[in-house]
Amino acid sequence: MANSLSSFITTIAQGVKPNMFSVNIPFPSSLGVSNQDSLNLLCKSAALPASSLGTIEVPFRGRTIKIAGDRTFDTWSATFFNDKDMLTRSYFEKWLEQMNTHEGNTAPLFVLSENDGYAKQITVTQLQKDSTAAGTPLRTYTLHYAFPTSVSQIDLAYDANDQIEEFTVEFQYSWWSAEAASGGAAANTTISGTPSST
Repeated sequence: MANSLSSFITTIAQGVKPNMFSVNIPFPSSLGVSNQDSLNLLCKSAALPASSLGTIEVPFRGRTIKIAGDRTFDTWSATFFNDKDMLTRSYFEKWLEQMNTHEGNTAPLFVLSENDGYAKQITVTQLQKDSTAAGTPLRTYTLHYAFPTSVSQIDLAYDANDQIEEFTVEFQYSWWSAEAASGGAAANTTISGTPSST
């Protein structure tokens, strides 16, 4: 029976857990970040990027015909724990400052390049909880030409007990691509930035 409990359990299996993920945010080389792995480890939360198409509404004899429009890419954000030396936050602040300085209004790193400019390829990977220590990758999303546009404030208060500071960084990017784990059931669902040959 299609709607039986056994069928549901077989279909969903263990499901996918939102706390099983990893991010990789490479910083511009000019920042001199040496502890890249530690910075990524401090990422408390992130998101798999959204996918959306606009619509063109065309009126016709009292009805509205909807036609697929242009693709848009929403902002992407990640929240980080504030480490004891505030290094993670300072690196993001410096990244923003190199795109537009606070007082001088100059742009030391104003080069739109993923190699030596202010934009980078950010990856966020959904992991499967299994017997491996790090989890097995299920699907990896790559945000192309990504760069931070804001670092949130951190609220300070005398009564803020038993908690660790955290802050959110918002990024813009030009497009995303996705790659499924090789050999998995979704292996043929890769979304690339290049046109399909079919």
